[in-house]
Amino acid sequence: MKSLKDQMLYGLAAIDGVEIRPSRVAGGMALFFGGKEFAHFHGANELDLRLGKRLIKEHGLIHPLDSEQHPGRSPNSPWIELRFEDARDVARTVEIVRVAVQAL
Repeated sequence: MKSLKDQMLYGLAAIDGVEIRPSRVAGGMALFFGGKEFAHFHGANELDLRLGKRLIKEHGLIHPLDSEQHPGRSPNSPWIELRFEDARDVARTVEIVRVAVQAL
């Protein structure tokens, strides 16, 4: 059985133009599109994604109140932390990443 992060990486690798490689900024694994990092992992169950303020609002996403990595992040930030606890969350997160890529 693949871990949730492995499932996530598999789904993300299928998005055209997305590269998965080490982050130059955050350490760990990151997502790149057109040579630029637009997301990175925080541990095994969280993806920090540059989605944009408009799309964050459109999708009803809210920055986690108990964020360990970015507790002081502005509600106006174009970045959003997405946690995934099960396969359904993984699928939802992959779809949100697809939206982010289309907006890049």
